[in-house]
Order: sequence, then C-alpha cells, then structure tokens
Amino acid sequence: MELKVGDKAPGFAGTTENGQIISLADFRGKKVVLFFYPKDMTLNCTIEACNLRDNYSELQNIGITIIGVSADTGQKHEQFKTKYDLPYPLIADTDKKIIKAYGVWGPKRFIGFQFQGIRRTTFLIDEEGTIEAIIDKVKSRSHTQQILELINK
Repeated sequence: MELKVGDKAPGFAGTTENGQIISLADFRGKKVVLFFYPKDMTLNCTIEACNLRDNYSELQNIGITIIGVSADTGQKHEQFKTKYDLPYPLIADTDKKIIKAYGVWGPKRFIGFQFQGIRRTTFLIDEEGTIEAIIDKVKSRSHTQQILELINK
C-alpha cells in the first residue's frame, strides 16, 4: 500500500539510539517530521542529518518535532548522533516494520546495480496524525528548506 497525503499515518513504536521507546502517539498534538534515510555515516545521509541539525531550532520554534528512522542498530545510531551532535531521536528499525509500514523499502538503483533498500523519504504528519505532505525527492543539502516550503504553503 502506498501512502498519500490525507492518509492516517501508520502508528509505530520504535527504540531510539539510547534505548528509549517512542511512538507516534507520543507526539499527538504536534507536527512531526518523520524522515527515513538509508544508512548512518554515509555521505548524503550525513549531509541531510546535519542540515536538519543546523536548522533544528528554527523547526522547533514553529512546533516541529523531528524523528529519523533507518534500519541501522541503536549502537550505530548512537555513534552517528554523537559524532554529528544530532539533537533529535533516531529510531533503530532493524526489523524494518516502520520502514515497510511507510512504504519506503523497495528497489533502488546505484551505479547500474539494482537492490532493495530504504528510499530517502520524509513525511510531514499533522497534529491529528494525518499525513500532510510527503517529500520523496529529498535534497540532502536543503532538506529543511523543502520542509519549510511545505509548511508555509
């Protein structure tokens, strides 16, 4: 099933880098930016994560909660978060339940090879848990700007 704007965001509970369990329900009444990325410590994932970090205060000031999700382990997330001083939680979805619920697992291409992986995608979820916007062509260097443009529409 492919999610669309206006759909109810799939509920989830996941373990963060520090072992805390968070769920979408924990953020009811807040706007959530749920971003899925392929792998900690890789170039574009680091650029995207740092772009969100560098603009974190601005996003928080307008009521946005940021949550990152990848299939990396909590330990890898902890290293990534510490190395780049990331201020938001990263969910370790090693069994890919959240990733598959949001439809971001599938075929990808890289230098002529096709393989299964996480398609870099961001969901803007409103205060009631409804998908307000989907960014499926994430620009790592200007991801915050993409989010702000959607919010300011």
